[in-house]
Amino acid sequence: MSTSLASHVMEDVKLPNDATVVESLKPKSKNGRTVGAISYMFMWIGDGVNLGNMTLGASLVVAGTATLNIFQTFVAALIAIGIITIVFVLNDRLGYRTGIPYVVQLRMSFGIKGSIISSFLRGIPGIIWYGFQSWIGGTALNEIVKVISGGSFDNIVICFLAIQLMQIVLSMYGFHAIKWVEILASVVIMLALIYVFGVLMQSHSDVIVEKWVHSEGSWGLPFFAFIMMFLGNYAAIFLSAADYSRELKSGISDVKRGFLYFSPILIAYGFVLTIGAMLASATGISNPVKAFAIVVDNPYITVGVSVFIVLGAIAVNVVANIVPPAYVITLVTKLKYKASVTVVGLLALCSFPWILVKDSSAKGLGIFILIYSAFLGPIVSILLVEYYVLRKQKIHVADLYKEDGPFAGYNPCAIIAMLIGAGAAFVKVEIGWFLGFIAAGIAYILLMKFAFKDSNFKKGTVFEK
Repeated sequence: MSTSLASHVMEDVKLPNDATVVESLKPKSKNGRTVGAISYMFMWIGDGVNLGNMTLGASLVVAGTATLNIFQTFVAALIAIGIITIVFVLNDRLGYRTGIPYVVQLRMSFGIKGSIISSFLRGIPGIIWYGFQSWIGGTALNEIVKVISGGSFDNIVICFLAIQLMQIVLSMYGFHAIKWVEILASVVIMLALIYVFGVLMQSHSDVIVEKWVHSEGSWGLPFFAFIMMFLGNYAAIFLSAADYSRELKSGISDVKRGFLYFSPILIAYGFVLTIGAMLASATGISNPVKAFAIVVDNPYITVGVSVFIVLGAIAVNVVANIVPPAYVITLVTKLKYKASVTVVGLLALCSFPWILVKDSSAKGLGIFILIYSAFLGPIVSILLVEYYVLRKQKIHVADLYKEDGPFAGYNPCAIIAMLIGAGAAFVKVEIGWFLGFIAAGIAYILLMKFAFKDSNFKKGTVFEK
């Protein structure tokens, strides 16, 4: 059974009768998909409108001066969003057609055992981002309680623990638990940010113009490094694109799915980056929540904005940072979904997010993104080469679930190509995602053609004897 060549046509995959698969890892049937195009678009707006992305904008400001001016920032963002959209549409297609999650898609290239290694490389950044978003949400929750208590309460750690517990409980109800909260949060947060934008323009425009707009900036390495950081920020998400597209209703073409990615990311990310850079320019503080409290010198408005920040942190975690790592935990431990999301939530408590972003600099966040994306770029390259070049979009999906089938064990070609790509990425980490992506793709084709002649992973590819 092979997938249809029409990108919007789905198939209901039947697994072998003897297959023992945890329910959450089984292919999604057409009837099991409940997310429509509008909800899907708002989901990505909700994912983009968050303080992590705002902090990335703030990272442009170092020692009080922006490394890129406003024009360079937007050009870099447009280039990155265009690449993100293309990779999303290419990599979400298998999940959209067949309903399989990312951890099963990995078996196509890495094998059933090999996929465990590569799935951890997606799961770990998700857990750390989960902890980081929760820390930002906890910081905002602390601002709320501080205002309500008249300053008698001020403990970010307790608020961090509280918001994490709330998210663990909420995530137990599944991917669609807060679909309407996503829509509401994204709209309301955007309105709140428009207000903050107005305040910044009214009272801090001179310093923003000096520090960011008229900054000399650079079209050199910092410009390309920001594109790579932007890509790295989404590297984990579009790598596991199948986890999202398998929830999307049928009949949506590649072009329309591309629109469902490009538009919300452009709107949300573009605006949030701008606010982050403006806040850092105006205050010199890289933590957006603390910068908000300085710029919006009104306790009631601070509470309102902080509420929306908390909602945004929860929304982005449910979309991007809980489900993929939970699938990894399920794959490795065979735990059911509710138990897996609980484990993910507890692990996120140990991610030490306060180290990534300090008041004076968000450089730690940028370094973290560049390092993990050095591995994720090669993995997505291998998946795309496998599906489009070697298999011509034809895959017997049921074989991916057979423990003793053609994808049993691990594929040494994929493991070696991933390491080659990561090695290339670390040669120049500022543009590591691009270097790793190219190097791994070329290495994988050459290894599959010339190495390991008797490998079962050549079956069904253009290199099958």
